[in-house]
Amino acid sequence: MKTSTQSTSTLRAALKQLIDNKTKPLGALGRLEEIAMQIGLTQGTTHPQLNRPYIVVFAGDHGIAATGLVNPYPQAVTAQMVLNFITGGAAINVFCRQHHLGLAVVDAGVKFDFEPGLFPGKLITRKIGYGTRNYLETEAMTAEEVQQAMEAGKQVVTELYAGGTNCMGFGEMGIGNTSSAALIMSCITGIPVEECVGRGTGVNDEQLLLKKETLRKVYELHLPAIAAQRDAFTLLRCVGGFEIAMMAGAYLRAAELKMIVLVDGFITTAALLVARQLDPSVADNCFFSHASGESGHAAMLEYLGARPLLNLGMRLGEGTGAAMAYPLLQSAIHFLREMASFQSAGVSKAVSDE
Repeated sequence: MKTSTQSTSTLRAALKQLIDNKTKPLGALGRLEEIAMQIGLTQGTTHPQLNRPYIVVFAGDHGIAATGLVNPYPQAVTAQMVLNFITGGAAINVFCRQHHLGLAVVDAGVKFDFEPGLFPGKLITRKIGYGTRNYLETEAMTAEEVQQAMEAGKQVVTELYAGGTNCMGFGEMGIGNTSSAALIMSCITGIPVEECVGRGTGVNDEQLLLKKETLRKVYELHLPAIAAQRDAFTLLRCVGGFEIAMMAGAYLRAAELKMIVLVDGFITTAALLVARQLDPSVADNCFFSHASGESGHAAMLEYLGARPLLNLGMRLGEGTGAAMAYPLLQSAIHFLREMASFQSAGVSKAVSDE
């Protein structure tokens, strides 16, 4: 039955009754019961569905990556990995095939010209620029670029939704983007930037120290402007990335459309932090896929009061954690829709449950 006109409290009670009357002890399915409840409340129904699920990977380059101060891999790896995604060879491709997930790769601002029309249906071009500027010297983006990126993220979500998708996970690719995420995290949570910085794409101890020193300088350069404005747009303008701004817009649009969203790891959670500055309720339809091995992610999740579904020590990005967590959402939906009730199965309930 459809319950879109019911109040949240009425719907919650109806979902609880359905969940509690399945042929199991009360609460025996643990987190799956919470997932089923949250999806039902988000979709406004006691019969939720996950239709045409997608992983959307936003890719963009960062000006600071060209300096080599915060990353051991060359900036060209961003474009190389995008090509790997669209030709099917990356980890996210493997997991999407395994779990029957669609995959969309978005060029948000990669420093490379992908041949037009070469990858129809595989690469969505929304390029704002050829990478952001080096925020060690100047602002990463203009205000217009931030707005364009966020609107592009909203458009990508709108187009997938129009095609029947009501569930998606966000992923990212961008050499240097853990640095941007760490700066965003520090500015929003108030945690010292050095404590937000992790190894990213495998920096060694010496490189990690240099990364921390570099990002402290970036933080001090832009803090006056960020502190004066105290808004998400200024934060993105100063230290953001095209792919992060696009994801922030995507989160906002997905919330408007009551879509189910799987948050991946460190960078995607940083984008959610930004979106949450603009709409505090944006995380209500989100599931936090996993606890990333990136050092700052645990503190991010604690700040949000979020409990990740998985903890596998992964820190790859690409949306891989979201793809791995998706089957848990499927299981929650299936038990809610298909599992027998005590009455229908003719099974006696425990005396304490009656």
